[in-house]
Formats: sequence, structure tokens, C-alpha cells
Amino acid sequence: MNPVPFIATPDVVLIGSGIMSANLGALLKRLDPALKIQVFEAADELAYESSNGWNNAGTGHAGICELSYTPTREPDGTVNVQKVIDIFEEFEQSLQFWAHAVESGMITQPREFINPVQHISFVHGQAQVDFLRARYAGMSAHHFFHEMEFTTDPTKIGTWAPLLTEGRDPAVPIAGTKMDGGTDVNFGVIARKLLGWLAVQEGCGVAAGHRVVGLAKAGAGWDVTARNRHTGAERTVRAKFVFVGAGGGSLPLLQLAGLPEARGLGVFPIGGQWLMCDDPAIVARHQAKVYGQAFDAAPTMAVPHLDTRILDGRKTLLFGPFAAWTTRFLHRTGSWTDLPRSVKPHNLPTLLKIGASNLPLVRYLIQQGTQSMADRMEVLHVFYPKAQAKDWKLVDAGIRVQAIKRTDGEAGIVHYGTEVLTSADHSISALLGASPGASVCVHIVLEVIRQCFPQLLENEIGRHRIRLLIPTYGVDMRLPQNASAYHQLAGAARIMLGLT
Repeated sequence: MNPVPFIATPDVVLIGSGIMSANLGALLKRLDPALKIQVFEAADELAYESSNGWNNAGTGHAGICELSYTPTREPDGTVNVQKVIDIFEEFEQSLQFWAHAVESGMITQPREFINPVQHISFVHGQAQVDFLRARYAGMSAHHFFHEMEFTTDPTKIGTWAPLLTEGRDPAVPIAGTKMDGGTDVNFGVIARKLLGWLAVQEGCGVAAGHRVVGLAKAGAGWDVTARNRHTGAERTVRAKFVFVGAGGGSLPLLQLAGLPEARGLGVFPIGGQWLMCDDPAIVARHQAKVYGQAFDAAPTMAVPHLDTRILDGRKTLLFGPFAAWTTRFLHRTGSWTDLPRSVKPHNLPTLLKIGASNLPLVRYLIQQGTQSMADRMEVLHVFYPKAQAKDWKLVDAGIRVQAIKRTDGEAGIVHYGTEVLTSADHSISALLGASPGASVCVHIVLEVIRQCFPQLLENEIGRHRIRLLIPTYGVDMRLPQNASAYHQLAGAARIMLGLT
């Protein structure tokens, strides 16, 4: 069957073609093949905003190396690792579904979107070394992380990632942890593969170059109006359910819908940049994602990392992220007016309150935006002491739009967390938040299905189908008694994805 851009009477409209919409659409269609699904994407290409491989770290966020998921030690010196255990299990659901998609022929060539890359945490200074040792003790006790290694030996760290240790001051203590089961993921590619499958299913349409300009309640559902960005022609469909997975464009759409649950909600956009190296001689010597601690002046989203990336079939190194000031919500189709137009009487108090308590972030963004190449290289030297400016160039890293809620109180503008806002009648849901985001997309959209399509999971047929799609579904793989089942199912998924 040839793909079609439009269907007349969809049951479901997905706004945005990123990783969340792609996985939700594919799961819904597999759980109920009779569902009619329409996707609208404002850009001319699918999944080229936040899901685009160059616009995110590509880390399969499994809690292995990301120190910000375990930011502090407890009073007794231990580190609470429950959050990384939870994130690891949630990422496992993504791997399980993608493995099924490969096995069932929904998608092919998994190496185009996922590759094995070791995950390393790297710290320097005695206080950070002590922290990492305590983190390792907590994590390695769990069956998810039994294979994790810890060392304070510079020679051993050099065998893991030689760029980290060459030219380093031997008087400064360092430490690292490593797991070989990490991944590099191109979320844009997997999204396009799943949407390509969805587009050829009966009763499904995927339309790029169409911006949603109307979202009005109509009975138990919604009238959705999309405008062709090139011709101006408009098309309106009525859907029983709408998912807003439009990244930075989600808040304007929620405001357009007049959703009561979105009152008081504001957002703050932050641009990003990477230092990128594609010198084959340097790239060949680093096969890892290396995460460190955030610097004192930086928010949690600015945790520095030196990453192996496999993008468009080519291996490169990225270091960052570096923040940049912007008022746009979307990289390709956004406008400088996005931020001011999002300010409404109902969210102005929220924005003023949070802004007054986040002046350090404003100073940080100004400092980041005025950095020279020498300033950025100084940060890189913390990880790669022998790095030379001639081997690196600055590239854009997309835009992150942080949701700010009334309940954030005095909290920082930029923080971790991904959540879904759903209307009281369960007729519309919208994605908000950020990291771990794309990595746990299957877990997130399963929550949407549980809330808004419970009938697809509650009957015998639904339970059978979901276990075929995600074999670990309904089983708490975190529990010690399920360690054997976890290793068996996780091993099978990784074989199917070409990771082992």
C-alpha cells in the first residue's frame, strides 16, 4: 500500500512527528489495527526538531553514566540510586518495543538508529571521587548494573577512553565507572522509520508541511485545522483524541485549545550548541559517552559530556552542551515572537515569580552566549586535556523548551523530568518536560494509552498484544526475583537490535 498524507475521519490526531508521536502512533495501531490515525507535522521533513540526531545527546538514557540523576550523597555517605534504576527499566521498554518492531518487520536496519557505545562517568578531585565510589556501590548492587566497573587508576581509565587521561595532571585524583551495555541512539531515524510504517497502514495518514492552526473542542472530541505552510490551504478533521507531541510548539497549541489544565503554564526556551570534531584520527580513539558533574554555575541540563555519535552513517565526537539565548520555540519553523506571544495573563505571575528566583540562570545564559572559542576549549580541556581548537567547530544543538508550572515554586527553571498533561475527559494529552525524554518514550506513551485508551490494555486480547510488543510489560524487572527474566528478555532484545 502506498503512503497517503490525509485521511478524512481519524480517530486519533498526532501533532508533531517526533519520537513520542511516532511510538504512540505505532503502539496504538498495533494494539488496535482498526484505529484511524492522522499525523500533522509543521516542518517539511519528519522528526527534524528535538528528535533530530544533531539536536540531542543521543544517549540512550538508562541512568548508567548521567550523574545528575544521582546528584548528592545522603548524610550517611551513600547515594540513593532509585531514580537510575527506574530510568533503566523505562529505557528497557523502549528497547523491547524497538526490538519487536525489527523482528516483526515493521522497521529494518537497526544499526541506522542504534549502536552499542560504552557509557562512562568521569570525575576529578577527591570529593567527586568519593561521590562516584558511593554511587558505584549503590548501583552495582542491583542486577541492572552488575557489570559496571569502577576505578581510580588513570591507566585503566586510559584503556577505556584515552582522550580523558593523556596530558592530565597526575596530582589530581580521578575516577570513572564504565558499562559496555550503553547505546547511542538517533531518535530522528527511529521516529521516521516508525512513521514510515504507520503511513502505509490502512486508515493512516502522515502529512508534513502542515501546521495546526485550529484546535477546538467538538463534543467528545476535537476539530483540528491544519494549514499547508506553502499553499495556505486548510483542512479540518474531527478526532476523538489528540496528542500534542510538538516539542517547543506544544504550549501555543494548548493555549489555542483553551485547555483548563494548561492555565498558569509557561515555558522558557534555551538554545544549545556543541563543539564537534570529525577528524578521523581523533574520532577513532574515542568510543564512549562520557558524562561528568555539572559545573557550579551551570543548571542541571548543562551537564558536560564528550560523546561518540553515529549520525547519518558517520562517526563524530560532540562535546557540550553550551547554552544559547533564544526566544524561538522551534529550530526550523519557529519565530522570535514565540516566547513573547506565549505570555498570557494567567501565566504571567508564574513566569515573574520563577524569573525573580532564577537570576543566576540569566547570568549563566549571558555568559554562555558571549563565550569565545578559547572559553569553550577551556571547558573541553577538563575532559580532553590535549584538545586543540583547530580540530573542533561550533554547531547548533536545537532548542529545549522547559515547561514552568505554578507548582514549581522557587525551583530552578531548568530541571529534569518528563511528563504528560492530560485533560480531565482524556480527549487530549500533551508532552512536557525534557530529559530523559526520548529514551523513555515508550514508557511515557504507555501512560498515555493507560489513561486515554484503557480498553486497549484491559481485555484479554489487549493484554496478549501488549506482551507481544513489550515482553517485559506488567513485570517489575527491578525486583531481585525477576533478575533472571530480565537478563533473558534484555539479551534477546539486544541481539535483535544488533547490540551484541
